[in-house]
Amino acid sequence: MKKNNKVKSLESLSRIVSGLKRQKRTVVFTNGCFDILHYGHAKYLEDSRKLGDFLVVGLNSDSSVRVVKKDKNRPINSQHDRASVLAALSSVDYIIIFNELTPLKLIGKLKPDILVKGGDWNKEDVVGKDIVESYGGRVQIIPYLKGYSTTNIIKSIIKNSCGKNRK
Repeated sequence: MKKNNKVKSLESLSRIVSGLKRQKRTVVFTNGCFDILHYGHAKYLEDSRKLGDFLVVGLNSDSSVRVVKKDKNRPINSQHDRASVLAALSSVDYIIIFNELTPLKLIGKLKPDILVKGGDWNKEDVVGKDIVESYGGRVQIIPYLKGYSTTNIIKSIIKNSCGKNRK
């Protein structure tokens, strides 16, 4: 399978972001698991991208998802598959997969102009807030779109499949 050209290493992405900043382009960064991509994710990423010229998505690796979600059955989709689905979105310019539990290292290295998180976060609790604000960047919270949740999708699938005859 062909490797997606939106998925970058930290070294490569750091060079790209530095070049974009020299061109006075605004770089937006967000992160997450994006396990079962749904409309809430798509809208969030579109809204994030509208804040700047380029959107970089930090994607939790499979091993970090298991720790962050505290669930050995997650992620449902592999990091390769999740990155491929994200890469198919026009709102996403670059993706970087990270193994750490937080994107702090990425934020420190990339120094995005705008750090975005969803409305389920308090601005004060956003990982990397202090770093971004230290060089004049800002943190933006995008309102949470109610009714869209990967966890609820999984629960619904389980509920709807229990007791049904399987072939």
